[in-house]
Amino acid sequence: MAFEPDKRQFSAAMPEQSDNAEPDGPLDIHRKDVRTGEIGQTFDDGEGRIFPCESCGSDLEFNIGEQVLKCPYCGHVKQIETRLEGELHEQDFHSMLERIRQWREEAQTKKVHADPDAAEAESVHRELRCDSCGGNVEFYGTLTSTFCPFCGSPVQLEKAHKCELHRIPVDGVLPFQIDRDHAKQNLLQWVSSRWFAPTRFRQDRADGKFNGVYLSYFTFDSMTLTAYTGQRGEHYYVTVGDGKNRRTERRTRWYPASGSFQRFFDDVLVLANTGLRRDFMLELEPWPLLKVVPFDQQMLAGLMARTYDIELDECFVDGKHRIDAAIHTEVCQRIGGDTQVVSSVNSRCEAITYKHLLLPVWLLAYKYNNKTYQVFINAATGEVQGERPYSVWKILFTILVAIIVAAGIYAATQNNRQSNSRSAPAPDISWPAERPE
Repeated sequence: MAFEPDKRQFSAAMPEQSDNAEPDGPLDIHRKDVRTGEIGQTFDDGEGRIFPCESCGSDLEFNIGEQVLKCPYCGHVKQIETRLEGELHEQDFHSMLERIRQWREEAQTKKVHADPDAAEAESVHRELRCDSCGGNVEFYGTLTSTFCPFCGSPVQLEKAHKCELHRIPVDGVLPFQIDRDHAKQNLLQWVSSRWFAPTRFRQDRADGKFNGVYLSYFTFDSMTLTAYTGQRGEHYYVTVGDGKNRRTERRTRWYPASGSFQRFFDDVLVLANTGLRRDFMLELEPWPLLKVVPFDQQMLAGLMARTYDIELDECFVDGKHRIDAAIHTEVCQRIGGDTQVVSSVNSRCEAITYKHLLLPVWLLAYKYNNKTYQVFINAATGEVQGERPYSVWKILFTILVAIIVAAGIYAATQNNRQSNSRSAPAPDISWPAERPE
């Protein structure tokens, strides 16, 4: 079953803005626009971009194995041209928040003077005319790269990942490293390793259609300053009781502990899309972020992509939770001892920067017993995570076998004890003979 984006799960798309619009207020954070230059061509009044084959005129697609643009029909190859100024830079977090605040004020002002119904309709739907067949290609919510439903040609929104549309531009992209065949092999291994899955599920091998999708992430860097107080517990053991009640007990001596430290967090990763199981997405980590390159639309050719649903400040809240959890773990390590009590942790983040990245995922949706399951594959490492059905009978059988084995071990232990007690010689309790005088 092909993965189809749920239109209800996409947040509002970006409002249009003219290329000749005035700069976004007095704040200037010197962001360069992310452009593809002369590579490929735009269509539909500059709203869409395609990459036509110079040999046969078909559309080029990003070839994962060769990391080039390649025509799926004639095999023509075009090397991806890298920009000389293409460097990946950290962006100032607070400056962008101020810019977003200005955008929201402008949007609210325009909304007062505009037709709310028309504005809402435009915000969730964008429609382009396919340059290959003339059919209409619909973009809902945060979908930015897809295929024409009539001819299958790849189509991208030209300005979705740039900064003209009151949206945070993309800084970098991690190109697909795992191709479709490799991903399918990893999926089959994952299915075969599901012990409690129904037999039919293992036989069907989660059959479905893969879709390569770039998902939107924010990474955060920050220097943190932390002060903490607590207690360090050190265990010691004492012997108490007499006779049959004699036993060893563990006790703990407590010592006060406090301190402060600095820690730099680099590339704290937060998913900025909704509609996905976040627990499974976390299990796809770690990502090889050293392979991230400056964003270029060429790498999206023939693949789906989404821009962010969750705003930058909301994503930082999620990132701060991850930072706080790591700081708490380090506080426990610094307190030391056998056990710890953390009384207070006061930390603050300084010099916060961010990057907006697109990371590659293979998505698979399949049906089993009329229920849809999703599987996610990290298209850079091959890690597989996802939903799967369970066999109740296999689980019950395993529990029954475990009970039988435990009962057998207990019975054997009791028999050994009884045998040892019967075979032990009776103690000699006779009085010693009197010594002759």
